[in-house]
Amino acid sequence: MNKNQQLPFKIYFENLNAIRFIAACFVVVLHIEQLKIAYHVSTQQVSRIVMEFGRLGVNLFFVLSGFLISYLLFKEKEVTQTINVKNFYIRRILRIWPLYFLIIFSAFFILPFIDFFTMEGYDRAVVWHNLPYKLLLYIFFLPNLVVHIFGFLPYVAQTWTIGAEEQFYFVWPILNKKIKNKWLLMFGVIFIYLLVKFSLPYLPQTKAIRIFYNFWRYMPIDMMAIGGVFALIIYENNANILWLRKILFSKIFQVAILLSTILCIVKGFAVPYFHYEMYGVLFGILICNFAANERRIFSMENIVSNYLGKISYGLYMYNPIAIIIAIKLLQQFKLANDYFIYPLSFLVVILIAALSYELFEKRFIRKKVHYSNIISGNEAKSTGA
Repeated sequence: MNKNQQLPFKIYFENLNAIRFIAACFVVVLHIEQLKIAYHVSTQQVSRIVMEFGRLGVNLFFVLSGFLISYLLFKEKEVTQTINVKNFYIRRILRIWPLYFLIIFSAFFILPFIDFFTMEGYDRAVVWHNLPYKLLLYIFFLPNLVVHIFGFLPYVAQTWTIGAEEQFYFVWPILNKKIKNKWLLMFGVIFIYLLVKFSLPYLPQTKAIRIFYNFWRYMPIDMMAIGGVFALIIYENNANILWLRKILFSKIFQVAILLSTILCIVKGFAVPYFHYEMYGVLFGILICNFAANERRIFSMENIVSNYLGKISYGLYMYNPIAIIIAIKLLQQFKLANDYFIYPLSFLVVILIAALSYELFEKRFIRKKVHYSNIISGNEAKSTGA
């Protein structure tokens, strides 16, 4: 380690909080439309564009997570000559587990006993059916198996992405510690993931194979690895990378990618078989520019977006509860229409997420610094990264 480098090392990427908030908004919009149908506010099916918004919001989270986590691991290895896997796990536990388990506990042991929150067709008997098996899967961070074995469950369906993230976090520091060639690691993971994904449909379609296929589809480590590829592009400084970065950071290219991404989403354009991978690459380019390009075409860095991004985990986890509160309150006053549902849903979920962050999550987040050689994000910004 360079003696001039002091620990803990601080890193702050601008605009990432704003991107987190945008991704959360995409998911909230999808859930509003789905719950409008569940509560008979709307009889129309969720539109293709809205469905795409929700799915792409989740994939934007995955690419962003892969980008940031990979970059921080690269930097930790550079500064300390190793990766402390145990401390990595502790940091992720402190950030993810408290709210995750609060939602799981509430969904099974609080909300089913409150009539206001009981969804039609999902009373306590339905929620508690096969309860020990469901709880075991949630406890061991396999929520992306629950939906394929037991079906939809209110207030916890969104946690499948947390399972996917936790599965990624479990293997990623180990792989980055053991494999020196990071380009081989990133592209190798993408290749293996896609190989398994495209091979599974050709196997005998037993129940176990179908369950594993759906699990694999909803454990998109390839999207995180795509984020890791763009972390490498930002991290490394050899001649080829500098040349590539010069192209990616040019203003003409930024405008072209931003407009192309928006157009692709609105028009539903996709490359056959590689739909989300295509968007993963587009998202990776945009993340690089917003995070690390001093000549970015515009910035979203401000107090409001920073705070909303800071509470984005809560926005994602609490949004079904908030939307149902908004819809049921508006139904009481016969005001359940889009003019009121959307603003009230966002207002309620922001309020709940902010209270959760300030009164609950923050006390765990503050402990992360004791297990960090590299301080990042809001903690780094507040201490002058």
